[in-house]
Amino acid sequence: MNLALYGDAGFYRAGGGRAGRRGDFITSPEVGPLFGTVLARVFDAAWNEQGRPDEFRIFDVGAGPGTLARSVLAAEPECLRGASSRYVCVEVGESQRELHPDGVTSIDRLPDGELRGVVFANELLDNLAFRLLVFDDRWREAWVRFDPAGPVEVLRETTEPIAVELPSRPPHGARVPVMSGAIAWTNDVLSRLVGRLIIVDYTVATTASLAMRPWREWLRTYVGQGRGSHYLRDIGRQDITIDVCVDQLITACGEPDAVRSQAQFLRRWGIDELVDEGRRTWEAEASRPGLNAMRMRSRISESEALLDPTGLGAFEVLEWVRVEE
Repeated sequence: MNLALYGDAGFYRAGGGRAGRRGDFITSPEVGPLFGTVLARVFDAAWNEQGRPDEFRIFDVGAGPGTLARSVLAAEPECLRGASSRYVCVEVGESQRELHPDGVTSIDRLPDGELRGVVFANELLDNLAFRLLVFDDRWREAWVRFDPAGPVEVLRETTEPIAVELPSRPPHGARVPVMSGAIAWTNDVLSRLVGRLIIVDYTVATTASLAMRPWREWLRTYVGQGRGSHYLRDIGRQDITIDVCVDQLITACGEPDAVRSQAQFLRRWGIDELVDEGRRTWEAEASRPGLNAMRMRSRISESEALLDPTGLGAFEVLEWVRVEE
């Protein structure tokens, strides 16, 4: 998966993987600026929790072309007004980094050392490398062998322990992911964090539940906003993503301080208030609408997408807080 997504010719490094209405998928920041406007409130709250430091960082990991950064900066959060405060876009794709807006620090990986402020990751963990277990009378691990005719999946005995409970007799051919990449990334961040880690993604409560579902429901490929082919085909030309198993994160990284649906999270931070403001502004200026009035009207449709209980609103938001001792 690392090769397919992040290798030199991978989906994200080679310039193919793009979010947005003309790209391969639409994320919450791509719906419109409302998501970033709400997050600006979240970041300000985290800054206040940390004592309003002069030096504050927002690390936007998997920032893509910087769409979220543009929305947050436009909202002018107080936490970024300090001369030493920075919005840091972390993005592996060079072509994506070239699109980042002025006023941000653009890097390809998180810096070494202490991470002070907020680390925010929207739909990142579902794209990180995972091991794949397949039930063939017993649980075995799928490996990829590169033959002259192309990549072939082979099963081998797994030598590494599995930290979560799996069903002993699932359907033949059942599959589950072991989220080695997501766990390593989360543990690394938490080990260096002074502040708040916020992860937004599509999730399932237990790994075992995936064993009872058709694997193509939770291990998916996308290209051009449509479903792609088998994950071993078209390597580097399609996105590969899985549902994030919350039980694996809890077992390996500890209980989050808060778990909410995206709809609950956005409502907690005032999305309804912002939509009401937009509606009032539009009604007052509808006879001669300017650009601001049009933006305010857009909040109504944006909120419907962001809060949709069958779509983005059902995503989960996991938060960990680490305070300075």
